[in-house]
Amino acid sequence: MRKRKFWGWGYADELFSTEEEKNIDSRIAKTFQLDDIETLPIPKVEDIDLPKPRLGAPSALSKFLSDDKEERLNHTYGKSFPDTARSLLKDFSSPPDLVAFPNTEDELINVMDWCDESNIAVIPYGGGSSVCGGVETQVGDSYSGVVSLDLRNLNKIIEIDKESRSARIQAGILGPDLESNLKKENLTMRHYPQSFEFSTLGGWIATRSGGHYATLYTHIDDFVESTRMVTPSGVLESRRLPGSGAGPSPDRLTIGSEGILGVITEASMRLQDRPTFRASTSVEFTDYKDALNALRQISQSGLFPANCRLLDSSEAVMNGAGDGSKHILILAFESADHDKTASLSRALEICSDNNGLYEEPDSNKKDAHRTGSSGNWRSSFIKAPYFRESFTRRGIIQDTFETSITWERAHSFITEIKSDISKTIEKISGKPSLVTCRITHSYPDGLAPYFTFGAFAKPATMIDIWREIKLATNEICISKGGTVTHHHAVGRDHRPNGYDNQRPDLFKDILTSAKFKVDPNGIMNPGVLIDPKNKNIYNWLK
Repeated sequence: MRKRKFWGWGYADELFSTEEEKNIDSRIAKTFQLDDIETLPIPKVEDIDLPKPRLGAPSALSKFLSDDKEERLNHTYGKSFPDTARSLLKDFSSPPDLVAFPNTEDELINVMDWCDESNIAVIPYGGGSSVCGGVETQVGDSYSGVVSLDLRNLNKIIEIDKESRSARIQAGILGPDLESNLKKENLTMRHYPQSFEFSTLGGWIATRSGGHYATLYTHIDDFVESTRMVTPSGVLESRRLPGSGAGPSPDRLTIGSEGILGVITEASMRLQDRPTFRASTSVEFTDYKDALNALRQISQSGLFPANCRLLDSSEAVMNGAGDGSKHILILAFESADHDKTASLSRALEICSDNNGLYEEPDSNKKDAHRTGSSGNWRSSFIKAPYFRESFTRRGIIQDTFETSITWERAHSFITEIKSDISKTIEKISGKPSLVTCRITHSYPDGLAPYFTFGAFAKPATMIDIWREIKLATNEICISKGGTVTHHHAVGRDHRPNGYDNQRPDLFKDILTSAKFKVDPNGIMNPGVLIDPKNKNIYNWLK
């Protein structure tokens, strides 16, 4: 079994070559005009000192509770920039005391009952891919210990209903395993977040995940038929239905709850037939307003492309999709039922009406979405987490933030945020910063801008500088009328200056009351979304 990195993204044997590392050094030196670059070594398990566990596993639970050092390291952080930075700096001062690996729901319930009775914080853990502090185990001093509850063994497809195109699935299944099993039945869920390889169905539901598909079926909400969640006060299970008007939806309480109410153990999910028809190309725009107008009109046309991503000129060149002179719209359509050439043709007509330029797509080229500008961007997108890790080893901050806004404000909103964040980063770091933007999702009424930035720092200063930038991006997105996150969830990192200001006060009270009902002792993922009652919760960003 391949080992995951405890310090970064991917498997431990997935490292850049010496030549690739030299190219990264050269790129950093050129960007920030540096003569000397300090590079942190890759940490080793044996080089890290961990605090001794404060808890001992009860004999009845000992078979699936572990105090293994490497497992505790793996479950301390998620995969955000500060998570990787702290790992590379060997800061594991607050690991989980134990990691639980239940094999059945009954075993999971037994662990939660013990934690509830013993005032032990429980951190639900799927694939550990959170980029917003959603699985962090540093929760404050109100608990006797912390257990990371890993669902990796609850990873089966229980049953498939081909007639209704749905399946009942355990929450701990990883994305690739889910799709490979559905493929045997010529079915797919087609939910592909960037974390797909290392994230789980339960994690997608808990964080209200957004996938790669840019229109229509994108948020996990659209795929959920029913959910089953174990809380400290009992099991909350909804009825499997295609739709219902019977009051507020229990599923809507579970989706996006981020582990503060309980642990999602399974769900019934809507599926699709696997696509066989594809049509794709890319379009270049000289003027960004023209590109946004084309994107809006396509989003309001009812064509619903699977991919409809707009890269600004800087984003395009950074990812090898262009030369920096044009903004690029990547278009792709797919279907299991019928040819999509006509849909692509109509979308290109809209682009042409907005001064977009393109080459006629080759309808016979089945892998067009993997070639040209689209293919270059796709390849860069997949490699992005690995590049970020290498930059982090050198103290350089390369990170992202995402938001959403309605169409009437789109251009000014994006322009102002790029300018404000660039100025803020230069003020904080002392060096200029390029802020780029891609539109990842679009709707009839608005869009989701996704910003990428780089910032100069050194290993000794990178966490403090990142913290200041993060608080600034949270505040700026909210102050300009956007959301603090479109699809990365809230966790702990998006609360200060962000979600805590975005969320209506009355809704906070409602959510707090709901949490107190199902989790009266406040053991479930403390500090995410809201603070539990009567607990001293620590958030290092505040």
